Amino acid sequence: MKTHVSLNHSREELTVRLERAVLVSVALPDRPWLGDDPLEELRGLATTAGANVVGGVLQKRHDIRPGSYIGKGKLEELKLEVETKDADVVIFDNDLSPAQVRSLEKTTGVKVVDRSELILDIFATRARSVEARLQVELAQLEYALPRLKRMWTHLSRYKGGIGLRGPGETQLEEDRRLVSLRIRDLKNRLSLVQKRKQREVASRSEEHTVSLVGYTNAGKSTLMNALTGSSVVVRDQLFSPLDTRTRLWRLRDWGRVLLSDTVGFIRDLPHHLIASFKATLEEARQAKLLLHVVDASNPNVEDQIHAVMRVLKELECDEKPMLLVLNKIDRVEDPSILHVLQKHHPRAVSVSATTGTGIDSLRDAVIEMLSADFVHMEIDVSVSNGKVLAYLTAHADIYRQHYHDDRVKIGCWMPRFLLRHIQEPDVVIRILAEAEKIDIAPPAGA
Repeated sequence: MKTHVSLNHSREELTVRLERAVLVSVALPDRPWLGDDPLEELRGLATTAGANVVGGVLQKRHDIRPGSYIGKGKLEELKLEVETKDADVVIFDNDLSPAQVRSLEKTTGVKVVDRSELILDIFATRARSVEARLQVELAQLEYALPRLKRMWTHLSRYKGGIGLRGPGETQLEEDRRLVSLRIRDLKNRLSLVQKRKQREVASRSEEHTVSLVGYTNAGKSTLMNALTGSSVVVRDQLFSPLDTRTRLWRLRDWGRVLLSDTVGFIRDLPHHLIASFKATLEEARQAKLLLHVVDASNPNVEDQIHAVMRVLKELECDEKPMLLVLNKIDRVEDPSILHVLQKHHPRAVSVSATTGTGIDSLRDAVIEMLSADFVHMEIDVSVSNGKVLAYLTAHADIYRQHYHDDRVKIGCWMPRFLLRHIQEPDVVIRILAEAEKIDIAPPAGA
């Protein structure tokens, strides 16, 4: 959000005042308020964007008012709130049409921002890498394109008739054309980024990959530090970080895992933003296990879980193996709340990334889930096949080797998805069940 700057000549000092914001939230039958404080999340978003929240207006409606979203009485109340609180901006917790924004700005006399525009503004300030900046710019332009008309209301003096015909229409169409060209260019550049990202992630196909996903501010970065011993910067801010970060996580007596921390989700996340950030979220899309981290101390934890699952479904990763992690249990004041959560989610693991409580249990649960697709096998291979022997040494848990003439039989545990790398003509593989041995057919051409 922008700031206002004034210079006091007598004291020769510069003072900066954050934009003073009045918040508005409208509860509808299909979008009810969550928790005891309907403005809590919006207040967090506004503060993250750099606003100074000075007031708020709430309304419950069965349907929205087409012209101004809120009712006439609430519109007058909002106007009075803006005047008495000397506000610079009104921020809605709902998505508004361009016509509604124009009407509200005309009545209140200040800028009006809806939820999607606010989230996009925050993402723009958080973007650091070239990839993230491209993604945010694309989402912003796709959001702005159908709203360009409101930016040209100052051309009404031309009296061009409906839709501002004449110079206004010419400039508006020119802007639309330029924005459309820029969107096309960004999509082409992001397509290259996504392909590069897919190749980068695919290169780790032989690694055990785990991704942290969850609602924003659930404590994913803190948990990553607790698990890997890394020093990822942790900020008590929404949508920090935007870029995926990957660290090596060594699981005692088991092996190594690549653990990735992804951007936090939020309810009603703008669709354009999800589409733009698919490259960044490629780590989650390709991970072999998702750790869904939730803030167990948040009174709206169940709603946040559902919001994350909706985003994961849009990313087509809601069917992936997933482990729910109830984080921040040290902040849960009423033990019965945690008991209810554990009853609703019996396979969840309760932890505190800050104090370290439950970290060992989480490690055990991750090992169990990653091991679920391991197979117990016996491999008969020539001692001269250095390629297969080296591969098994690097990727399998070998517990027995028996040499006979120029062959060696190796007993080991190995991820099933890696079997294709050792299926060669001179390799005989037997998967061992408790009371049977199943031969794997040799590859074509054997």
